[in-house]
Amino acid sequence: MNNIVAIVGRPNVGKSTLFNRLIQRREAIVDSVSGVTRDRNYGKSEWNGKEFSVIDTGGYIRGSDDVFEGEIRKQVELAIDEADVIIFVVDVEEGITPMDETVAKLLRKVTKPVLLAVNKVDNAMREKDAIEFYNLGLGEYYTFASISGSGTGDLLDALIKSFPEKPEPVQEEVVLPRFAVVGRPNAGKSSFINALIGKDRFMVTDIAGTTRDAIDTKFDRFGFEFNLVDTAGIRRKAKVKEDLEFYSVMRSVRAIEHADICILVIDATRGFEGQDQSIFWLAEKNRKGVVILVNKWDLVEKDTMSTRDYEEKIKQELMPFTDVPILFVSALTKQRLLKALEATVKVYESRQQRIPTSKFNEYMLKVIEAYPPPATKGKYVKIKYCMQLPSPTPQFVFFANLPQYVKEPYKRYLENKIRENWDLSGVPIDIYIREK
Repeated sequence: MNNIVAIVGRPNVGKSTLFNRLIQRREAIVDSVSGVTRDRNYGKSEWNGKEFSVIDTGGYIRGSDDVFEGEIRKQVELAIDEADVIIFVVDVEEGITPMDETVAKLLRKVTKPVLLAVNKVDNAMREKDAIEFYNLGLGEYYTFASISGSGTGDLLDALIKSFPEKPEPVQEEVVLPRFAVVGRPNAGKSSFINALIGKDRFMVTDIAGTTRDAIDTKFDRFGFEFNLVDTAGIRRKAKVKEDLEFYSVMRSVRAIEHADICILVIDATRGFEGQDQSIFWLAEKNRKGVVILVNKWDLVEKDTMSTRDYEEKIKQELMPFTDVPILFVSALTKQRLLKALEATVKVYESRQQRIPTSKFNEYMLKVIEAYPPPATKGKYVKIKYCMQLPSPTPQFVFFANLPQYVKEPYKRYLENKIRENWDLSGVPIDIYIREK
């Protein structure tokens, strides 16, 4: 499983600039994902062949200066809980501030690796100034300049070395699909799983030190066999900061990255909130299948238009990826739970499907002929051949004479036509245009 790196520190020390630099290092290699990326505080990076996930805590702090310190304290506590390695960013220009000392005090107590990163060190004089950060009591520090990138190589080398050794996963004889149940706190994730399994498998406990990992349960009822992953886990109530979007995202990252399908449970009484959207786009960015369950539907006052209106509101927030199954359920009354399972299995099967190249060409070339790509600078784009790539998630390549002139709107048109003819509901797909 990927290591998770959290970047923490007070505002305006350069956390987001460092985050962007790490993410660009990865995204320069792979094709950019079509559509709007909304989860700007999460991404993947790679260094010396090791891939890891990065979370920038800075993007989650909201409010005026007088609430910053409290918010930062909460976030550092969560980073300590959930991340494998913590990068603590400080600013050489301002030196050690009281807020830096507060964060350092929290970090000195942890056993996880903490890398002290001194930003804005771009000359020899500032290199000398950085010595004062030994006073934070965190040992060795790493100097860098996030804007120019100098020093980030040494920081990343140290980061890779500090990753904990993880045992190789034991391969099952039959690899079962993994369905992760995700969502913000108190949406009803554990209740949903308990209702399916028929017993209280997931308990809430006040005992310190209980597991905080996502929990797998093998499920083999109603003719379905797969692993259900509950991201709620078991944790001390004192540690739960329910209003923090950062909490929901950090809890979901690991489970989403290693799932096949994400079952996003939302609370019908609260609507499709910012936290729900962040988790949805996290799953979409990782190219996972998604099913949305509107839980606690029995508590909502309804009229004949309720489900349709509610569904429309959710789809407006999901633009442009609106081809997602949305089901209205109740974990308490077990209403439509079997349908929710059937929908999830169907999304899994859709994600696995392979479209024969001959059938794909037969349909798509007619579609392209009826509405070819718009001419650019007097040049006409011709697409003569297309196919599905042999990848774990649905990816399609179209071979053209001038691929650089095929823009995002036309890619979305191709995607919509693929979805019209083949059932890919809940499955993100990638469209590539290559030179023939």
